[in-house]
Amino acid sequence: MNVLVVEDERNLADAIVKIVSDAGYKCEAVYDGASGLTSCESGLYDAAIMDVMLPKMNGFEIVQEIRRAGNSMPVLMLTARTATSDKVEGLDAGADDYMTKPFEAPELLARLRALTRRTGDVLIEEARFADLTLDLQTHDLSCGEHGVHLSGKEYEVMKMLMSSTARVVSKQDLLTRVWGTDGDASENSVEAYISFLRKKLSHIHSKVQITTLRMLGYRLEVFGDER
Repeated sequence: MNVLVVEDERNLADAIVKIVSDAGYKCEAVYDGASGLTSCESGLYDAAIMDVMLPKMNGFEIVQEIRRAGNSMPVLMLTARTATSDKVEGLDAGADDYMTKPFEAPELLARLRALTRRTGDVLIEEARFADLTLDLQTHDLSCGEHGVHLSGKEYEVMKMLMSSTARVVSKQDLLTRVWGTDGDASENSVEAYISFLRKKLSHIHSKVQITTLRMLGYRLEVFGDER
């Protein structure tokens, strides 16, 4: 599981990253609200631990924005603001839990585990984009009556593209999310799997194509029958 920490106090952010990493999760930190929003929208993270008082954009605003966009990633608000009204505001903004500073590491991890278990109770069976359906259980990609099975990494790449249709997905994002710490992976690995997926999209007669944006990355686009 990949966890995002959004906290402007760098020493505290780094301490939280260590706590979460030592518990066996992948964890990274950003230090302002604008970077927090961008990271939450990236599709790279499964949960976020977020301060309220942040430069550029506060935590409540970040949560409101991602919820408006349909992003259901679990968010634990971690803040020094202890008033009940602040907790209510955070939960009403769309946060899943609210924890005050100072905190104990075991409780932080317990709350994080509870949030991620809670998301597992809601089973999303498929992802859709245009004429494509991706079965999240069987890893089958279909277009109408035509279908094809995706390998593990093909599935992860396509899932990320389909869940990030409003933006470009960079090669580095794909490497980080799909290959993780695999030392043998490179941008050539990404290009190879994009090529595999393009062939499979053609095989199932989809109007969806994976478009390359030079120096930026990839995104899904829909083209007409004339292509």
